[in-house]
Amino acid sequence: MEEGLCQWSMFRSLSAILQWWAFNVTVIIMNKWIFQKLDFKFPLTVSCVHFICSSIGAYTVIKVLKLKPLITVDPEDRWRRIFPMSFVFCINIVLGNVSLRYIPVSFMQTIKSFTPATTVVLQWMVWRKYFDWRIWASLVPIVGGILLTSVTELSFNMFGFCAALFGCLATSTKTILAESLLHGYKFDRFCLILKTAMQLLIIGNGYLRSFYFGIVLAINTVYYMAPFATMILGIPALLLEGNGVLDWLNAHPAPWSSLLIIFSSGVLAFCLNFSIFYVIHSTTAVTFNVAGNLKVAVAVLISWLIFRNPISGLNAVGCAITLVGCTFYGYVRHLIAQQPPPGTPRTPRTPRNRMELLPLVNDKLDDKV
Repeated sequence: MEEGLCQWSMFRSLSAILQWWAFNVTVIIMNKWIFQKLDFKFPLTVSCVHFICSSIGAYTVIKVLKLKPLITVDPEDRWRRIFPMSFVFCINIVLGNVSLRYIPVSFMQTIKSFTPATTVVLQWMVWRKYFDWRIWASLVPIVGGILLTSVTELSFNMFGFCAALFGCLATSTKTILAESLLHGYKFDRFCLILKTAMQLLIIGNGYLRSFYFGIVLAINTVYYMAPFATMILGIPALLLEGNGVLDWLNAHPAPWSSLLIIFSSGVLAFCLNFSIFYVIHSTTAVTFNVAGNLKVAVAVLISWLIFRNPISGLNAVGCAITLVGCTFYGYVRHLIAQQPPPGTPRTPRTPRNRMELLPLVNDKLDDKV
């Protein structure tokens, strides 16, 4: 019995990682194909198509098909919490697509691996958060690998490099804002009620409950954020790229098949939002960290096989050093997270009542946004 459960767990973890790799790498390769092979050099429009597909997909799942319940958020919280998050999310996606427009996938993915360093520095400078010295030490190979990759990149483009670098900063900002969003009082209270109800109504293992809760939270996050992102990006995309898109439609020999590829990338980007929750709830933290860095290696390899962008030996070494540094960083974070905080009792006592089972809400964190 235990052997069967172990084999099922391994199969579930492997399938979760493979589907995550498939969605992530496919979206990246399709976007690069759109910019390079289809000659559709309009990253704002591509990003806007992704947001529109995500908005329609989330609305269909929640309102039309009613597959997942809607988490109600007050209008005040939508503007105070979700709108800033959507703005940073929009900038993050746009900068990623802009960088893909000008630099190879391999270089872009290596620069994106700089995100742990920007997150730590941002939290240290702005939020005055303390980090263990081992965290700072683990960032050294990441920074060194990025520097080596940048210096030896044969297809280096300053605009694309800056876009990818600022995209890392936007990703870090989005991560910090997400903490405030997901732990906001009104949003978090409904999630807590939903999670408690699922624990009472569903007969099954903890994986099924946590996975369902993660999907509900993911689809509602997209439901609220994607329309805001579409609204933010729609007018700039129309003003800056509208005439170019019309000229492309008139000049392209097969516009409808190309448009099908563009909108298919938007649908896959919508699916990617939820594949990440599946892999998180199917693997351990260490496995997820290693799989994430291997995913970058897979994306680099596949992009090279398709686009044949030149990669020097030192450039490949810099990319490898960066990925090893990211893996080491995740491992250090995992070790520190496993250590009990000072003053933690050896044996926790049994809660005296049901209210003690509920997590406390950080009112100071609530005022950060």
